[in-house]
Amino acid sequence: MRRFIALALLIVGISTSSAVAQEPDWWGVVIAPQSIRPQIESTPIIDRPYRPFHFYGNTVRRRHYRGTALPAPRDFFRGGGALIRGW
Repeated sequence: MRRFIALALLIVGISTSSAVAQEPDWWGVVIAPQSIRPQIESTPIIDRPYRPFHFYGNTVRRRHYRGTALPAPRDFFRGGGALIRGW
């Protein structure tokens, strides 16, 4: 029974890490410079990076990649870190 539980946890861990790896990264720029806006607007919303305070786009990406609209605690840390770094 312990082997079954260990195997199940391993499979869940692998599938979760591969799903997260496909998600876009965080970008700390809240208001994009004028020179980059056309590139952002021409990119599908699901492929754009997560950005602090961009609630609609971030929600669409979370629903697509994770199946839930609610942010995870890691989103607050990564978003705050990206905002501090600024890129």
